[in-house]
Amino acid sequence: MSTEQTRRYAVQKTDAEWRAQLSPEEYQVLRLAGTERPWTSEYEDETTEGVYACRACGAELFTSTTKFASHCGWPSFYDPKDSGAVELVEDRSLGMVRTEVRCANCGSHLGHVFEGEGYPTPTDQRFCINGISLTLRAAAGS
Repeated sequence: MSTEQTRRYAVQKTDAEWRAQLSPEEYQVLRLAGTERPWTSEYEDETTEGVYACRACGAELFTSTTKFASHCGWPSFYDPKDSGAVELVEDRSLGMVRTEVRCANCGSHLGHVFEGEGYPTPTDQRFCINGISLTLRAAAGS
């Protein structure tokens, strides 16, 4: 997580509480802004209808209706479930400027959003999200 983070989130936990709740891999991605290896997410090719929630706090973030096949190695969405579900933060790590996507409820790192890549989506955005940051809640009958 960025040290410049000053926002208070609805879900507040100590580092020890996050470590007790999350697996080491989940903690690395969600709390330390790591990235899972490409093509390892259980949700990369998932087509089940439902809602994708934050694995750390359970907040609903994305829906299967905005998920698309970007073939980038991580689950991709073109829009969050609602405008307040995620927080976008400038990320200057790795010698480049990107836009980090965080859960607006707990501040956990989800991935990054990219624009102008030419995908045939309504928003021309690709929310490239670490699958380990998500939990899929299947819709009834799916």
